[in-house]
Amino acid sequence: MTSTGLASTNRAQADFQRPAGHRRRIAGLTLIEMLVTLMIVSILAAMAMPYAENTVRRGKEMELRQALRDIRSAIDRFHADWETGKIGKTVAGVSDDGYPKTLQVLVEGVEASGAKGGKAKYLRRIPRDPFADAARPAIEHWVLRGYQDDANALSWNGRDVYDIRTASRRVASDGSRYEEW
Repeated sequence: MTSTGLASTNRAQADFQRPAGHRRRIAGLTLIEMLVTLMIVSILAAMAMPYAENTVRRGKEMELRQALRDIRSAIDRFHADWETGKIGKTVAGVSDDGYPKTLQVLVEGVEASGAKGGKAKYLRRIPRDPFADAARPAIEHWVLRGYQDDANALSWNGRDVYDIRTASRRVASDGSRYEEW
């Protein structure tokens, strides 16, 4: 018999001759070890959840700020073009005060005056409000305010679009209300 074969035979005999409580331990996890590991993972997940929720919320806030900025800039460009004569004073879709009659006018465009003619468009699409119901069309997400409306008016006059705001009554991470942005 070789020395390797003799060693494995001796090891097997030694395991057999040990008392019942002294057998060699088989590698693996006990139930206690698995429960402790599960508890640690659960605690770490519970700590990470508020951070993840806050990250999603801040992302939506940035998206809302950008959407408001885009629409308000389009309204301002529209009015500036009306004042400088790039848009005719009596063109359909333009109010008497030089603002678009609806948000859709910013997407569809209005007849431009001048030698080139054509349509002047100000938005490719109406941005969606990240805090609004995604099932509704984006144009219905916004609360509109007309030029003749009071700054705190709860209803829109329906004549033109001077400003917009979100309909969300939630509180932002800085403590302000989204509808006041």
